[in-house]
Amino acid sequence: MEKFKKLTVFEDDKGSFFREIEEVGLDSLKEDEVIINVKYSSLNYKDALSASGNKGVTKNYPHTPGIDAAGIVFSSKSSEFNPGDEVIVTSYDLGMNTAGGFSEFISVPAKWIIKKPKGLTLKESMILGTAGLTAAMSIDKLLTFGVEKGNIIVSGATGGVGSLAIMILNKLNFEVTALSRKISAVDFLKNIGAKEIIQSFEENKRPLLKPIYAGAIDTVGGNVLENILKQIKPNGIVSICGMALSANINTTVFPFILRGIAMIGIDSAEADYIWRKNLWEKLGKEWKPENLETIAKTVKLENINIEIEKMLKGNQTGRVVVEI
Repeated sequence: MEKFKKLTVFEDDKGSFFREIEEVGLDSLKEDEVIINVKYSSLNYKDALSASGNKGVTKNYPHTPGIDAAGIVFSSKSSEFNPGDEVIVTSYDLGMNTAGGFSEFISVPAKWIIKKPKGLTLKESMILGTAGLTAAMSIDKLLTFGVEKGNIIVSGATGGVGSLAIMILNKLNFEVTALSRKISAVDFLKNIGAKEIIQSFEENKRPLLKPIYAGAIDTVGGNVLENILKQIKPNGIVSICGMALSANINTTVFPFILRGIAMIGIDSAEADYIWRKNLWEKLGKEWKPENLETIAKTVKLENINIEIEKMLKGNQTGRVVVEI
């Protein structure tokens, strides 16, 4: 029986968690429609939480995290996919309560799988991953609801979603303001296309402030989102896709009824298959950021623990690609 390696998170009898690289047989895989030989994954905040025993993300252990995977179809019971096809799996339940991409092989339903666009390599698809897809969804909502030009503010700008959103917006000729508390990241943000960088908003209790931004992509929530809403121009759009700072906001109806703005939530995990497929095609063509490799660090699966701890402490910038 062919053996393969995977990262497994265990819970001991004292409720503590630890990680090990295991070697197991293909017969250990849950039986599903398609088995994929994973070549690359990526490290996301959900993965770091799952890998540290967060039961709000993963209910049962032992478990293999990894909400992203890119690789080659090994075997298939689906007419949609054949052995040798290069494919991508992001989101759905992968890596949360289904064994994920930090493994040489995964077994998943065919409806979770996208054929890799020709314009991307497997590695590039994982530099993008769920973060890139979420950024693309956020931008697509801005465009769909009429934001075609102007200044877009992106919060959490050094994270995966934030940095890729800046790169895509720059490719689409938007002016981008990056919001990040990391003083050390100024050069990084300028290099990926931010025209202006701000570290915080001044405290102001007024319900509306000077309208500056045509739209926004917010990844952090809390009082950052509260301040963004106050500064959106009439009929602007705010895409929200994260809560790194807080899940709560304290706002008024004024930005919505006096300026006609809209706030739209983004859920990449259960997004419509056709929508995500179309966005992956765009990410491989006209939306593909320039110099993707410059925002990515590649690590072997055996060296991922250090990167997990850095992410949990908020010390990651850009993307971490995991070579399986």
